[in-house]
Amino acid sequence: MSIFGSMKTAVSGMNAQANRLSTVADNIANANTTGYKAVSSAFSSLVLPSTSGNYNSGGVQTSVRQSVSEQGDISYTTSSYDLAISGDGFFIVQSPDGVPVLTRAGDFTKDDEGNLVNSAGFKLMGYSYDAGAPAVVVNGFSGLVPVNVNQSGLTAIASTTGTFSGNLNSNANVTTTGLPSSNTAPITSDTKQMSMVGYDKLGNTVQYDFYFTKTSATTPPPATGAASTWEVAVFRHDDAATGGTSSFPYSFAAPATSAVVGSTTLSFDANGKMVGAGALAITDTVTGGSIAMDLSGFTQLASDFAGSGTPNGQAASPVKDVTIDKDGTVYAKYSDGTSKPIYRIPLATVASPDNMTLMSGNVYSANGQSGVTVTGFPQTNGFGTIQAGALESSNVDLAGELTEMIESQRSYTANSKVFQTGSDIMDVLVNLKR
Repeated sequence: MSIFGSMKTAVSGMNAQANRLSTVADNIANANTTGYKAVSSAFSSLVLPSTSGNYNSGGVQTSVRQSVSEQGDISYTTSSYDLAISGDGFFIVQSPDGVPVLTRAGDFTKDDEGNLVNSAGFKLMGYSYDAGAPAVVVNGFSGLVPVNVNQSGLTAIASTTGTFSGNLNSNANVTTTGLPSSNTAPITSDTKQMSMVGYDKLGNTVQYDFYFTKTSATTPPPATGAASTWEVAVFRHDDAATGGTSSFPYSFAAPATSAVVGSTTLSFDANGKMVGAGALAITDTVTGGSIAMDLSGFTQLASDFAGSGTPNGQAASPVKDVTIDKDGTVYAKYSDGTSKPIYRIPLATVASPDNMTLMSGNVYSANGQSGVTVTGFPQTNGFGTIQAGALESSNVDLAGELTEMIESQRSYTANSKVFQTGSDIMDVLVNLKR
């Protein structure tokens, strides 16, 4: 046995315990750091070749293990910008030098530009709705922009599409005179009127009056083809007549050549189901807008008239609040009660989160051992959910860390005794020459 070898083994043991104590110190220092994941030291032996009757002591080496995949407790806060992830996934954030990295620290606040930034200065990234509903880039960070919640001023969106569905009473009488499309009074009493509100480019509300009149029927109905047809005529409510007992005739002004702003024919088969696309285009020369209406949801059954319409668009209204849903959608809430999606926050993960590279600011980057980054939206493909007004706490167990500290101290002391004993033996050897 080499005396120097035993002393080197003792030094190796002390270094190992010092590394263990360093991880304990890191964990205790970050016990209250949002989204922090505890680290630990793993020991493995180093063995030197020995001969019969002569043992060479080896040593010990340490490696740091991360518990990134271990969920921390979720605690609720009073800030709607605080975000916690329940389940798998990481927020994609941008470092001050523009590099995208991953984190579980969701303690976001608004900076002076309105961007959501966490306590370490990293900006939250998301997909914008400026070009419509976003699609996720599953294998990269292309298309991501900082999530900005400064939505000041008024916003107005013109109606361009809409749906109108319901039921037209199959027992209604057929008429070919006094049709609404002729814009004369009186119109047939069997005509059914329904109305829908849309929006122009300036956010003004525009009410449109829809008139439904049965124009043909076949008795008995044929096995194939249309069994009956209905005329649909649309007028601007503002053009309705102000005197008399009827809204007809509707007025119109140049450059319009007719008061009718849209018309079509709906056809139904013998079962009361629509035949054809059921499309209707509203062309409003006053607002300069066009609305593509989908009427395919109408049926013709022996029941009362009924209908409901849902156009897109939005009246001029200021932003009252910004909220974040569980699926990562960021909504601007307006004072009139409407809402509009403005961003969608994705999550990212890797095959082996515990092997990612830990960086300052409680952020991680993928490497060869962790696997490539996979991106997706919350609540899809195994990703977790986002909880607004909550934070994920550190997963550090203080009681366990204090126990680790005591064990590390004891082991360090024992290794130092081995070194001290080896030193004493060396003194004995030196003194033999005297």
